[in-house]
Amino acid sequence: MSGQKPGLTHIGASGEAHMVDVSDKAETVRVAIAEGHVKMAPETLALIRQGNAKKGDVIGTARLAGIMAAKRTADLIPLCHPLMLTKVTVEIEDDTALPGLRVTATAKLTGKTGVEMEALTAVSVACLTIYDMAKAADKAMEIGGIRLLKKSGGKSGDFRHPEAR
Repeated sequence: MSGQKPGLTHIGASGEAHMVDVSDKAETVRVAIAEGHVKMAPETLALIRQGNAKKGDVIGTARLAGIMAAKRTADLIPLCHPLMLTKVTVEIEDDTALPGLRVTATAKLTGKTGVEMEALTAVSVACLTIYDMAKAADKAMEIGGIRLLKKSGGKSGDFRHPEAR
């Protein structure tokens, strides 16, 4: 981190939680990419890919749920600022090594605060939606690996997870 002393920015001097004041920060282009996965039985993955899940289009619904969740992050996480996102994408791909689905979300804006939480929220809700829509076929599915892969912009600069592809 650019010479900054690591610490918890949402904790005040007396230990109370508070929203960070971003009024003096410069507006910059900020991008965050997060990922996660839903591990499942190979038969469940095949069912989803064939479009035969009881609840309908699992991947399309999960993609929309992730995008909607990113836009509502400030409603879900108490100290997040409401943001005017300029881009949110959610990509869902087969990962036969799991087996299951890998979810990647990108959030972007030009503003005074980052979009890491929006990308992470998009991934989390997309994974939960996949589980919800396919649980009739496989209640043993496992959601995991939710992490920030990359972020750029802002005072703290760029970040890339050491294990990012």
